[in-house]
Amino acid sequence: MIIDIHGHYTTAPKALEDWRKRQIDNLSTPELGPKSSELKISDDELRDTIESNQLRLMKQRGSDLTIFSPRASFMAHHIGDFNTSSTWAAICNELCYRVSQLFPDNFIGAAMLPQSPGVDPATSIPELERCIKDYGFVGINLNPDPSGGHWTSPPLSDRHWYPIYEKMVEYDIPAMVHVSTSCNCAFHTTGAHYLNADTTAFMQCLTSDLFTDFPTLRFVIPHGGGAVPYHWGRFRGLAQEMKKPLLKDHLLNNIFFDTCVYHQPGIDLLTKVIPVDNVLFASEMIGAVRGIDPETGHYYDDTKRYIEAAALTDAERQQIFEGNARRVYPRLDAALKARGL
Repeated sequence: MIIDIHGHYTTAPKALEDWRKRQIDNLSTPELGPKSSELKISDDELRDTIESNQLRLMKQRGSDLTIFSPRASFMAHHIGDFNTSSTWAAICNELCYRVSQLFPDNFIGAAMLPQSPGVDPATSIPELERCIKDYGFVGINLNPDPSGGHWTSPPLSDRHWYPIYEKMVEYDIPAMVHVSTSCNCAFHTTGAHYLNADTTAFMQCLTSDLFTDFPTLRFVIPHGGGAVPYHWGRFRGLAQEMKKPLLKDHLLNNIFFDTCVYHQPGIDLLTKVIPVDNVLFASEMIGAVRGIDPETGHYYDDTKRYIEAAALTDAERQQIFEGNARRVYPRLDAALKARGL
């Protein structure tokens, strides 16, 4: 089985975007804004958006199951207040749940949290619990920068985040550390902010002893870890100067990297530098990079090709394609076993 751990509902019906625009347009007068019940999207509309997009490409490229979460750039936690984010997260998570029910063999959910700048992360717990207990989701997306590129929140190692971590440990779920839209013009959303955040999250963990407090906490750092694999020697050296343990002991029991890296040399480096046990297959298809690479004639985000061409054994490919995902996402593994898979 080939499990893609990084999928977003980037192709949701236009009615969702229209509803969100109305919500934003009425931030100063929320009583005049749209009610959740006003969003009408039929099952047939959901089927059409998935069958003609994500599912079509999954079949063409040979992947089987995608962990599916709301569109990352649409999370936009910096917009409005907590009530704004709470309503928006609930709507987006419900759509992903409905997709998982319409295509149970192909999609399973991960939750967007209703984060808001300056708001206690504990306020996100009810939505987290609803998605895990009621929807059967297998993970969450955690935004380390709800301010949208201004980085006003404490680092991930701060006790500010501990209420979320306590729930993650309780439910045995990982978090993909994923920012949203940048409203800071100095940081392009997908070309700079995403990759900066990946690197920043890793460094925040490196400088701390977070995993001493939470030895079973698990983070997935997307987009191949940003700068981390490329600068592995820098991070090893910094950890050494700080008198931290070796990175394999300090971080690699708790931090994992996905394969959303869109060229062969990048995947080759990732799988050479980072232990195979810490690499999980992902594509983020129909995401930030949707075009065809003129050098190869294939889509940039067809990452399965890169794994197949990398200098790996068949056993190592199986780990990346399936085994690691089932280990890092125990609720996914349980759901698959319940189906006899």
